Amino acid sequence: MLEMRLASVRVEMATRTPILLLQEAGGGNRTLPIYIGPAEAQAIAQALQGVVAPRPMTHDLMRDLLEDLGAVIECVVITELRDKTFFAEIRLSAGGRTHQVSARPSDAVALAVRTSATIYADDALVDAEGVVLEADEDGEPENADELVSEFKEFIEGIRPEDFEA
Repeated sequence: MLEMRLASVRVEMATRTPILLLQEAGGGNRTLPIYIGPAEAQAIAQALQGVVAPRPMTHDLMRDLLEDLGAVIECVVITELRDKTFFAEIRLSAGGRTHQVSARPSDAVALAVRTSATIYADDALVDAEGVVLEADEDGEPENADELVSEFKEFIEGIRPEDFEA
């Protein structure tokens, strides 16, 4: 397993789709891009910005439930890509036992951000799907300001009917 850090949540310019960028920790130069939904992108972005909702949002509720039950999230692991879908596990301990719960990567990362849990990815997955992004002189992906602006526009334009099936 490779330790990853949440580099950012952005919007891919061409498709206007939110994308989660997990970068190798410890000086690695590969990034694992994972497309996620707009609601999950907003949940992660709000946690990164320290936004506190007046009432608990879903990931806050999950964190609070786990905490109240004495469970500790040890880490989250992005485990595989199958049929164009990424899979993850939330690994936690409770009552002297360890548990692995299957999750979408976006939900796992949203919980990791809220609990300061470490994020990992399977080595073979990063080998197969990791990409090296062009960086500017500050080490940030090129066009970072433009991408952040695009993400803000995308989030502000979300309507309830966008989530209808």
